[in-house]
Amino acid sequence: MTSRGTKIRILAGAAVLGSVSALPAPVPAAADSHSERARGGAVVSVEQAADLTAEEVAGELRGKIDSSRVRYGVTAYRVTYRTTDSAGAPTTASQLVVLPRNGARRLSTVSWLHGTTVHRKDVASENPQSNDRLVALLFASTGRAVSAPDYVGLGSGEGFHPYGDPRATVAASVDGLRAARTLAHRNGRELKRKVQVSGFSQGGPATMLVGRALQQQRADRYFRLGALAPVSGPFHLSAFEAAAADDKIAKSGIYLAYFVTAWNKTYGLYTSPGDVFRSPYDSKVEGLFDGHHTTGQIVGALPAASRDLFTEDFLNKIRNPGGVLKDRLRPMDTTCDWRPNVPVEIFHGRGDKDVDFRHAAYCADQLTSNGAAHRLTDVGDYDHNASVRQALPRIIEFFDESAKTD
Repeated sequence: MTSRGTKIRILAGAAVLGSVSALPAPVPAAADSHSERARGGAVVSVEQAADLTAEEVAGELRGKIDSSRVRYGVTAYRVTYRTTDSAGAPTTASQLVVLPRNGARRLSTVSWLHGTTVHRKDVASENPQSNDRLVALLFASTGRAVSAPDYVGLGSGEGFHPYGDPRATVAASVDGLRAARTLAHRNGRELKRKVQVSGFSQGGPATMLVGRALQQQRADRYFRLGALAPVSGPFHLSAFEAAAADDKIAKSGIYLAYFVTAWNKTYGLYTSPGDVFRSPYDSKVEGLFDGHHTTGQIVGALPAASRDLFTEDFLNKIRNPGGVLKDRLRPMDTTCDWRPNVPVEIFHGRGDKDVDFRHAAYCADQLTSNGAAHRLTDVGDYDHNASVRQALPRIIEFFDESAKTD
């Protein structure tokens, strides 16, 4: 981000956190102050990642994301904080927190939840050119604070990424909001209680999970749900994985391999890689999904089609899941099966070859069955990655409308 003369200042975490204002300190969410869970969201370290004028933000977005909504400069921070993993054990995670340079003391907040990412450095906090970094800059440039968690096991966080695990996803996202509030507070600012949550692809179901945690489970004492705007999410995960097993989606083998290796680490789906993957891939697949290989490296090493990568017996288990797989898929098939009491707009593109439009309709049907008001918006004949770029200006407009009802 330095190619256009952007001034990027890297600061020690202690320097950033040293300027504590007179604002009341955020209250921890957990009642037991002696438990590790009570420390969820505690800031471990901070470094300033970027300091951009409005013109520089627009320059970063140009040719990639509509920059017409940019109003303010922004300051971005790489924040490491305490959270819990898929087993509920203490760990750390990282995120990008972006604050607008608009002089406002109290800020509306967006939680942006990213899509499938295999390389731990290809996240908003680490990669200045990642789409998620650009999305966070865009939202902040409209005058909002942004918490963009990398999730557990990505960025500079500890451990591996339990891809799609609901428990770890919610923990990292809610604890990320707490850490963002602490950072804002120490910069003399306060985040408003209501959070607007949005996310793309994997972040679509994550949006609904985090929304439900904030509304129904009161996952945080301070934050409340303000609006939901999921984009192109696989809301019926068992159907998505079955379609991948049948090679009915783009890059089916890669998606399914990431899912299977991550869920095996998390839940235990198989005993030996040879039970799942065809030779010679059975000796290399798990090593490729270690968080240190790029998408390009993985695609270059593995066949794109599931039929060439997996044994037929295991593909049948994906098509007709039972046991632990069936049990673990159920929560990811019901992320929309509740009644939000806030505005909801589901975005999708009818040209999406990765996540079929029927997933958005599936989510909408579940909301309807629960009596929840919502809008289902087709952004046009765009593929998976283009659908989110088309949705972003509409999400900002939707969030602006939603805030008027607060």
